[in-house]
Amino acid sequence: MPSLEEIRNRYDYMEKKVHHIMKGSFFSRYQGYSWKHLRKDLLAGTIVGIISLPLAMSFAIASGVKPEYGIYTTIIAGVLISLLGGSRFQIGGPTGAFIPILLGIVLNYGYENLLIAGLIAGIMLCLMGIFKLGSFIKYIPQPVIIGFTSGIAVIIFTGQIADFLGLTGMEKHEQFIANITEIIVHLGSINPYSVTTAVICLVVILLTTMLLPRVPGSLIGLTVSTAIATLFFSGHVPTIGTIFGSIPSTLPSFHMPDITLERIQMLLAPAFLIAILGGIESLLSAVVADGMTHTKHNSNRELFGQGIANIITPLVGGIPATGAIARTATNIKSGATSPISGVTHGLFVFLTLLLLAPYTAHIPLASMTPILMVVAWNMSERKYFIQVLKTKTGDSLVLLATFFLTIFTSLTTAVGIGLLLSVLLRRRKPSKTDL
Repeated sequence: MPSLEEIRNRYDYMEKKVHHIMKGSFFSRYQGYSWKHLRKDLLAGTIVGIISLPLAMSFAIASGVKPEYGIYTTIIAGVLISLLGGSRFQIGGPTGAFIPILLGIVLNYGYENLLIAGLIAGIMLCLMGIFKLGSFIKYIPQPVIIGFTSGIAVIIFTGQIADFLGLTGMEKHEQFIANITEIIVHLGSINPYSVTTAVICLVVILLTTMLLPRVPGSLIGLTVSTAIATLFFSGHVPTIGTIFGSIPSTLPSFHMPDITLERIQMLLAPAFLIAILGGIESLLSAVVADGMTHTKHNSNRELFGQGIANIITPLVGGIPATGAIARTATNIKSGATSPISGVTHGLFVFLTLLLLAPYTAHIPLASMTPILMVVAWNMSERKYFIQVLKTKTGDSLVLLATFFLTIFTSLTTAVGIGLLLSVLLRRRKPSKTDL
């Protein structure tokens, strides 16, 4: 057993590590900050908040939990990631990449254990940041990243078919084949009202994106399709209210999950997967932000900030969060200058929760599906996927192996075999993105 002096020395060492990571993370970002910058941040944060609200509910539902848990995640994690992370432009919250993992955890272990897994993942992310593991992410080969990202996109897209068609009697499975079989078996229960609602939402999203690219198409599609369904299809389409009940208009009180040694041992593997994927996605998002703004993020501080956010968020019922590439890019394009925009984004969603929560009960589930389908299409990396395939090299084999294994087995297996193949083919080298 270590002596008191040894414990004190270890504590001092960890404290110095944390201080080094966080040094200059707050006030250095606000040198020369003015009212002009504040106005830009408030506007950018509001725009991203408008985009984030429907996504938060959609990601939560697709992950097998209530829609409000996605909103809580956006509020708490969104604020903490912006304040504590290593990128001044990062927008954090629930993301599509987590959907297959979180759904699998909910189906196998339940919602309470998902909270514990998220908390453990947060601790792991903090440790990754403290021990400066952020730079190691760049050694994951690009074909592996593209392969599992595209595979996740396929899983998300196909996972929305049932609600798009309004199928009833469906049972969710962790395996891709089982879910496709479930859809085929229940095709006879197609609901034409749900299909019509979903098509209206999809068309409005696509038209808005083409004609008014600055307007959040997902929110417009959701609003228009909900209004039409409420006026003409009332009682004929499942809604958030009929499936999940009304969404509370306040944040829940802090609640510590019942953590036991047995649960920790059971959830270590899922938590590690959440931490690794969260680390990869957040740092890739930070790299995108660097490229758009000609700045440089701190990868280890980013992991530490992500970790703190994922430790706190489960205490209010939120699901795991990470940096969101599309929302971060939108934040920058909207004129963001500092983390205040990310904080504003979280506060805007909180204000919306206070004012509009009762009205969300009328949103049809069919209106949520096109939003996720568009997200899946955008994250499919189809351009880079085709480019790598055309090389007809070992990278092509790694890409296809990772892609199909992600769909038909698990993300853990896919990434593990993808990395092993890369080593065997002597293709292991830093990815093209410099973290």
